[in-house]
Amino acid sequence: MQLVRQKGQRVSKRARVLLAALLIAALGSACAAETGTGGAGPGSGAGGGNAEPAAGQQPQQPPDAAAALTAYVEKVRRAQAARTLAARKWGLRATPLAAPPPPAATDKPHITFRKGFGVGDPSLPPVFTTVPTKERIVFLTIDDGAEKDPELLRMMDELDIPYSAFLSDYLVKEDYAYFKRMQDRGVALHNHTLNHRYMPALSYAEQKREICGQQDTIEKRYGTRPSLFRPPYGNYNADTLRAARSCGVKAVPLWAAEAFPDHMEWREWDRDLHPGDIILTHFRGREDWNGTMPDMIRQVMDVVTAKGYAVARLEDYV
Repeated sequence: MQLVRQKGQRVSKRARVLLAALLIAALGSACAAETGTGGAGPGSGAGGGNAEPAAGQQPQQPPDAAAALTAYVEKVRRAQAARTLAARKWGLRATPLAAPPPPAATDKPHITFRKGFGVGDPSLPPVFTTVPTKERIVFLTIDDGAEKDPELLRMMDELDIPYSAFLSDYLVKEDYAYFKRMQDRGVALHNHTLNHRYMPALSYAEQKREICGQQDTIEKRYGTRPSLFRPPYGNYNADTLRAARSCGVKAVPLWAAEAFPDHMEWREWDRDLHPGDIILTHFRGREDWNGTMPDMIRQVMDVVTAKGYAVARLEDYV
């Protein structure tokens, strides 16, 4: 925890630097789009904005493009200002960093099995713990559905922190509406089986029933069929992945770190975050661990921000 306190003092400056870089990149991209393929900047002839450009120069940006850029910059500025206020309200040590723009759908990283996690068939949905990217981003995922704390919904909405939910029906069915409210706030709902059983101990048919049954339930209740699946306890075998593929699953994200209200646990030897790491936590309350869901979010966001990372949306990259 001392590491978090020491680095946390530098976060606000780092956040300002990252935000400035994002705005400059956005302005540069927009200007490049407006100037076409000629590669030159806008003309600056003495005749004013409506004058014909000098030979070899590109025409000036139309006023509406400049206005659009100004509006975009103001939108980003206001969003970050609102996030700063929310961070103070919810007791975070520093304002969470803004994630960079996501890649285009055609430019998403190529996901493969993590070394040592394969089952001998590379055509099956890949199992991985980290998304291949050079961006200083991580991904937050929350499992099962036991705790249904309305404060979590408010906190994540006000902080504008993306996360993904991997749901088990035996817990979610106690309050389907809670997760509908979550979905309405932009959270993707994914598959964590019907009953959270230890998959390698089940037959292929039983595993398929657990996975496909939850696919059907989420589709019926929430109108979408998940493309991502996480096996309970992170345990699986070849039958698990074959069953998942038969149900429409495209990938199997596990995790590189796990968050609790009072500490973090690490998979990697260096006990640190890395670009693209997936963070696991659970829908839990005081009866299960030493704190609430908001306590857990404060802990994980203080660590993530102090280490110079932003939280991005997993579905934008997988």
